[in-house]
Amino acid sequence: MLALRPNCECCDKDLPASAQDAFICTFECTFCLLCAENTLNYVCPNCSGNLVQRPIRPAEALKTNPASTTRVLKQKGCSRSK
Repeated sequence: MLALRPNCECCDKDLPASAQDAFICTFECTFCLLCAENTLNYVCPNCSGNLVQRPIRPAEALKTNPASTTRVLKQKGCSRSK
């Protein structure tokens, strides 16, 4: 089950479970649309995998399977992929 991390690793933007602008890689590294598109070119800076839109967990399912509250942030930010 996806952890649904609560923020963008690059800019720390809040990305609640219902966010339609959250993007993830296969390791669940999480980024907002602006960082995924403009800074990362849809390539994860951690694993070099592609970034895809994160699915939205229905509100009813969040009651028994809540989203993560653990924030992950790259201390030096993200740099543009080559």
